[in-house]
Amino acid sequence: MSDQSGKPPAIPSSLEKDEQLSERRTLRDYYIILRERLWIALPLAVLVALTVGYWQARETKMYASTATMQFEKPETIVTTQGVVDASIRSEIDLNTYLQILNSNQLRSRIVDSFTPEEIAVLQRPYFKNAQPGTPPPSPAGALGSVNIESVRNSLMIIVTARHQDPEAAALVAQRYVDQFLRYLLDNLSGKNEVAVDYLRERAEQLRKESEQKSQKLQDYMQKHNLVSLDSSMSLIDDRLRSVNSALTAARLKRLELETLSSQIDAFRQSDRNLLEIAAIAVHGTVPVLKSQLANLKQDQARLAERYLERHPKMIDVSNAIAVTEEQLDRAIDLAIADIASGLNDARENEIKMQDEYARNEQGALKLRELRVDYDSLKSDADVAKTNYTQILGRLNETNTTKYLEKIPVRPLDKAQVPGSPYAPNLRKIIRTCIGLGLLVFIGVAIGLSFIDDRIKSTWDVESFIGVNLLGIIPDLSTMKDSEKYSLMLSDTQAPGVEAFLSVYSSVKIHSKLDFPKSILVTSTIPGEGKTLISCNLAGCFAKHSRKTLLIDCDLRRPMLHRHFQQQNTTGLMTWFEGGAKLEGDLTVEPTLGIIKIADNLSLLCSGGRSKSPTEILENPAFGHLLERLKKHFDLIVVDSPPLGAVTDSLLIAERTDEVIYVCRFNRAYRKHIKLYIKAMRNAKNEILGVVLNGLSPRRIEYYSNYRYYRSYKKYYGTQS
Repeated sequence: MSDQSGKPPAIPSSLEKDEQLSERRTLRDYYIILRERLWIALPLAVLVALTVGYWQARETKMYASTATMQFEKPETIVTTQGVVDASIRSEIDLNTYLQILNSNQLRSRIVDSFTPEEIAVLQRPYFKNAQPGTPPPSPAGALGSVNIESVRNSLMIIVTARHQDPEAAALVAQRYVDQFLRYLLDNLSGKNEVAVDYLRERAEQLRKESEQKSQKLQDYMQKHNLVSLDSSMSLIDDRLRSVNSALTAARLKRLELETLSSQIDAFRQSDRNLLEIAAIAVHGTVPVLKSQLANLKQDQARLAERYLERHPKMIDVSNAIAVTEEQLDRAIDLAIADIASGLNDARENEIKMQDEYARNEQGALKLRELRVDYDSLKSDADVAKTNYTQILGRLNETNTTKYLEKIPVRPLDKAQVPGSPYAPNLRKIIRTCIGLGLLVFIGVAIGLSFIDDRIKSTWDVESFIGVNLLGIIPDLSTMKDSEKYSLMLSDTQAPGVEAFLSVYSSVKIHSKLDFPKSILVTSTIPGEGKTLISCNLAGCFAKHSRKTLLIDCDLRRPMLHRHFQQQNTTGLMTWFEGGAKLEGDLTVEPTLGIIKIADNLSLLCSGGRSKSPTEILENPAFGHLLERLKKHFDLIVVDSPPLGAVTDSLLIAERTDEVIYVCRFNRAYRKHIKLYIKAMRNAKNEILGVVLNGLSPRRIEYYSNYRYYRSYKKYYGTQS
């Protein structure tokens, strides 16, 4: 019969993997780490921070003074441009001045500008600390450090001098500004004199040349009687336009009168009434006479209805009509004569306008012929005059700007004597010490957590080891052994009862096998509480009406019989030595000596001690015994030796269905636990999870992620 005949096939676990679960720590985990290492990391952090702060506070006192300059375009007193343009036009110009400020040449000018009294101020702090007979440093060596920088996105330059003496710091910073301004003045003043002399000579040459060109133009204008060619051309053009307009009007007048005269002739030839012509009908007295004639004829027609032709009234009307018709004929003749006279005048006026236009046109042509020579002479004169004017203006500008301050920089803030040293900076030292202390505190705590590999938290179980956390058992060391091992068998609400019930619930949830079954309880090293967990877990199942058998398989150090006040005269060893009988009712087998402890709970002792229990554990009869006992019990809980001490638990695990691993807080190493669990997984054992044991109530609150503990404490109150 095979060694594995007594064990049913294992159901693969969802966590049955060799690789480690990759889960990051939460802020709570890091808080736990800091709290656990508080009294180690905190004193060390305080010591380091105080040491660093002490050494920084012992630094030599240093004073800093700052002077500020502003680069800008000079104020526009005159709209001129100097011989040397020293204004800032780009970042390159600003960087050039920064390099000048940092140059050795300017530093030498500053050192040479100090008076003996000022040199004594610079050397004063060195005399205090110097050894007797030691010469003081030179003025250049006592100058201190100077930092020159530009303000970002501006044309500001800040000169900062640092020195052991506050007055010396202010003196050096202000002297840098003063000497830089003097350097710019010296650089600009020498170049103006040369430019003035050259411009004066050139202006005299251009003046003579301009006078010659102007005289030549004047002679030409006198020769041709020209005041101004442009004015003459403008007058001729205006006259041509006006004459042309008058000529056009005369032509239109003539054409109009010729048309009217032709119309009159046509009316006479056809014997038509000339009054139909509008020009005659409205001329002079024609409209009045025409109206009178019409009225007289109306009167004659009215009188003819009443009187005969010989009636005096009829005769008077006839005479009046004859006189009016005669007057109308004379008025028509006068209108025709006026039209003929106007036609003659229009023809004469047109001829005069044509002659006038021809004369003006000839004058315009003559002026255009003169323009070529005139423009050439005038252009020469204008160019000569412009050149002379420009040079003369530049000469005046140069003479003016020579006496103007064209330096593009002005002092903004003078250097002040500092009232307190900038180093050592107490605030900075405090900030540094606090920051360094925090870094050391956090670094030491987290570093020790990586060095200390002992199991402590939920993260260690579920993320590092990679198994389920079945529950957390509080520290029960204050209870008597007779009470804590039979805790679940009593009806009192003692400490830890709820924790064991939580483990019981987790075992039921994570178990994939139905009853009957067997569970092995083991640990890494002795003293982790596996026997305590075995006894109370068996008691939980018994309290929940599961017929449970508790077996003591720690044959090297059996302890279960003591915790339940029983004799260890019968048990596994006596059964094996008596022939390993498997027939009949094993619950009443005398060699086994199964003892009923409580309702639904029985105990199978070891039956003695053995230095080599593997003879029993490797025997197939042991596996058959467990299988036969399942017929009488729903659950078999096997208490075994620790894996880190002996290999007995691995042999027992081959014949059990599931495994519960017990770990005591801050006792066993995580890597060892992970190694043993991996070995059991390789042996196809179903690992239900880990029970974390021995935590104080306060540690349970922040080492676990289980909120039930806090809720339970609020509901039931703290147990004593």
